[in-house]
Amino acid sequence: MSATAAMMTAPPAGKAPPAPSHGVNTPALFATINVVKGQPELARFCFRADTRWVSGTHMEGTLSGFSGAGGEHLHKMPTIAHSDHPAVLCGEDEGPTPVEWLLHALAGCLTAGIANIAAARGVTLTKCEAHLEGEMDLQGILGLSGTVRNGFEAIRVTFELAGNAPPAKLQEIVQQSVARSAVFDMLTAGLPVIVGAKA
Repeated sequence: MSATAAMMTAPPAGKAPPAPSHGVNTPALFATINVVKGQPELARFCFRADTRWVSGTHMEGTLSGFSGAGGEHLHKMPTIAHSDHPAVLCGEDEGPTPVEWLLHALAGCLTAGIANIAAARGVTLTKCEAHLEGEMDLQGILGLSGTVRNGFEAIRVTFELAGNAPPAKLQEIVQQSVARSAVFDMLTAGLPVIVGAKA
């Protein structure tokens, strides 16, 4: 989820927000920002996922609802997502690896931010594609080294953009999305992760 409110304050009194553009309902976006500005308690959200182990390294997850804006909400339909390891990592390849889902989450968050910020600034996008790479040394998770970290050493994201704005403005939009991205924030600033178990 991308928080894109910063740098998108309401238009001056008497001036309408930019028209909807490339699938973003810009008037609704500004209206939402203004409502939350007046009622900050509506900004509290809780997102959830429920998962079950299938077999081996295969897990099935269901994402169906969340709370926020003062109530409970259901997605139009639940999303069923699978993760697994490929055969070379002793899995059955029934879905992307968990770390690939992490790359997907980062791209989704940054892309949503780019789309919203561009629309808010009156820029119409005609292309927004990303290529992501994350490198890791498996000696960490295999317990073969006490100095190699378990996860990615670094993540690289490269966007290709096109729209009715010069390259410098498109670059600014990307940087603003990075500055307001929830997933980028969690990956780079850290957060408490509490793991419990019932047996």
